[in-house]
Amino acid sequence: MTFLPIVERELRVAARRPTTYWVRLGVGLLAIVVAGAIGIFSYSNLLSAVSPSMGKEIFSGLGLLALGHALLAGRRSTADCLSEEKREGTFGLLFLTDLKGYDVVLGKLAATSLNGFYGLLAVFPVMAVPLLIGGVTYGEVWRMVLVLVDTILFALAVGMFVSALSRDAHRAMGANTVVLLLLTTGAPAVAAGLFFGLPSRPLVHELLYPCPVYAWQMSFDSAYRVTPQYFWASLALIHALTWLLLLLASVIAPRSWQDKVDERGGKSWLDRWRALSLGSASRRQEHRRELLNINAYYWLASRSRLKPIQVWCVLAFIALWWVCERLVADTNLVEQPVSIFTAILLNITLKSWIALEAGRRLAEDQKSGALELLLSTPLTVREIFRGQLLALRRQFLKPLACVILVEFVFLFSLPAQVCRNEPAVPAGWFAGICLLVADTAALVCVAMASALTARSPNQAIVVTVWRILILPWILYALFAAAAGFRTQILPGSGPSWMFYVRLWFWLGIGADLFYGLRAWSLLYKSFRELALQRVASARTLP
Repeated sequence: MTFLPIVERELRVAARRPTTYWVRLGVGLLAIVVAGAIGIFSYSNLLSAVSPSMGKEIFSGLGLLALGHALLAGRRSTADCLSEEKREGTFGLLFLTDLKGYDVVLGKLAATSLNGFYGLLAVFPVMAVPLLIGGVTYGEVWRMVLVLVDTILFALAVGMFVSALSRDAHRAMGANTVVLLLLTTGAPAVAAGLFFGLPSRPLVHELLYPCPVYAWQMSFDSAYRVTPQYFWASLALIHALTWLLLLLASVIAPRSWQDKVDERGGKSWLDRWRALSLGSASRRQEHRRELLNINAYYWLASRSRLKPIQVWCVLAFIALWWVCERLVADTNLVEQPVSIFTAILLNITLKSWIALEAGRRLAEDQKSGALELLLSTPLTVREIFRGQLLALRRQFLKPLACVILVEFVFLFSLPAQVCRNEPAVPAGWFAGICLLVADTAALVCVAMASALTARSPNQAIVVTVWRILILPWILYALFAAAAGFRTQILPGSGPSWMFYVRLWFWLGIGADLFYGLRAWSLLYKSFRELALQRVASARTLP
């Protein structure tokens, strides 16, 4: 008898899949480009010579990017793998055989996470290159590898656990984010509160153990040589949580695929949440009548009443953090560094959320075939497009306007001396506000167009974020590194800070115009043709 038969089958299938090899090659090349950009930037702007500090910069930068990849792996790979099988009605068929819960869970884990895991493995050889430059020890490299492998397994286990409990894709993705944040930041937030609230108490390191960022920080020699037990304890706790989540998913999976009726006549927590999100029967009917009078697709995309409230809650949490930070530090509420960080946090939050929501409804309808049914009704393409835009306006327009207003308050609160002596600071503020508006418009168009051509909602999100939010920053890093390198070759000819602000602004605007206008044109001219391509490649949008 074959042990873990689904795992063996999925590994054999993945071994014949071309993407298994292309992902490793692409991620490895990207890691080489990033390492080269960091090295050039360090050489030109910080060090002006090859030194051990350059190796430390490259190693830290790659390690931080790999940690972010590992933390997001669960949301990309496993958060919807079991819940998708439940929606399609194929999950219960697996348990008609003699398969156990752990067979299915580990099999789906191997099937969905192989590319992400291989991508992480492709980064490891590049992370070892700083050993040749200096400044990095063998112990740091191996400890970093352990942390990254532990982190990606933990994130995948969180996604698998949430997917075993969920049935709806959107809720599975949201619950994955919430559970990951609670497990990784809940206890550290308590430790930070105790440390700042009670200055006489030392920092409780035990509460920081579940956070992979803490383990990443403790893997460096500067921290590990002082307290090595903190590193191993954090690594062990994260690994134990991984196996606990996989065990819980294996126990829950065989019991969660059926639609069960509560014999006591009570409501489950899922029913209560649905009632809270959609409202009572009379409230739903009133809400439906109100939205149907405006646009039919507007009602389909805006049935949940809590979406705008969720955005306001997140913004309120960021505002509360900002106030607490200023009160704890006992400084001016509009102090420049904290204001800049707050503005960056607000912009990233809104842009990422819009990228997630703009094409989600279309992608799910495309995948389920519901979009074909909609196109067979008298509903026109223009009405579908307008309904999606109205749903996004209802959810994000007022929060976006509030964030822009807050950032203008920060801008006008800059001291006159800063504006006079450092003109790049107010210029950067204004450029950031303009990019927030331009990126939002481009994200909406690109996300909707990608939703019609991508193989899955997750792929549509990745394509959108890559083109509008990530690619301009990579180009900016390369151009900035080249400019700094030129400064070292030709002393006295270096660009000013205004050059870097303009470079950042125009690269962002260029990406918005190129991808946004192309997506807008495709939506208006080829919406029906794209929507009818059930299995389309993302290469349709070059």
